Amino acid sequence: MTSMIKVVAVLAARPGRTTELKALLDQMLASSRAESGNLRYDLWQDIEDPGRFLLDELYLDDDALLAHRSSPHFQDYLSRINDLADRTAAAVRALNVDWDG
Repeated sequence: MTSMIKVVAVLAARPGRTTELKALLDQMLASSRAESGNLRYDLWQDIEDPGRFLLDELYLDDDALLAHRSSPHFQDYLSRINDLADRTAAAVRALNVDWDG
């Protein structure tokens, strides 16, 4: 049985960098969603703080996450993100998830 991996990243734009951050995050969507082991790759924007974004990602397994992190688009993202935002990310495994509810 494979064990799906969820990644949640919260990104807070540095002052004056919200537009650039959003453009970088938008750039990641199509390429990440096209990866064979990617099940979800969703971008959310904070209602009260438009400079804060949340990436909600779901991967089939460890290999899919590793493939994502090795991809050219993710490597480009990594080379640019620290100039644009403070970032907190967590990769987690499901312990008790109601997939149907």
